Amino acid sequence: MASAAKLYSADVLALATSLGELRFDPAMRWSGRARSASCGSTLALSLDTDGAGKIVALGVQAHACAIGQASAAVFARSAAGKARADFARAAAAITAWLAGEGPLPDWPGLAAIEPARAFPGRHGAILLAWKAVLDALPPEAPGPDALPTA
Repeated sequence: MASAAKLYSADVLALATSLGELRFDPAMRWSGRARSASCGSTLALSLDTDGAGKIVALGVQAHACAIGQASAAVFARSAAGKARADFARAAAAITAWLAGEGPLPDWPGLAAIEPARAFPGRHGAILLAWKAVLDALPPEAPGPDALPTA
């Protein structure tokens, strides 16, 4: 029980509940989805970007455990101003960290979910937001004539 208490800390639960402020908006230009194979959690992102492909607005629809929701909140708090390449680098660093092959990535707030690293069944949920943003944004910076994702 002590490990569950450490996993679901007050910080994690506060982060998870903060997602309610970020409503998914199908009118935004881009959308992406991700699903965790290990637990079935899902997450959808709606995004608007500037002409350089940097996030200027986002919304979240999560059907995930508290860890997945908290991770999505950590993602959302620092997503503005970042482009697809930033998210790809972060996703690779987080994947390596979860596998024990790297240090805690330099993403603000990620330390709040560090105890979940010891629970491999939660790793897929931790990565949901990064996978969804990579699903949403095209590989190249979207120009003004780029077609949105559905």
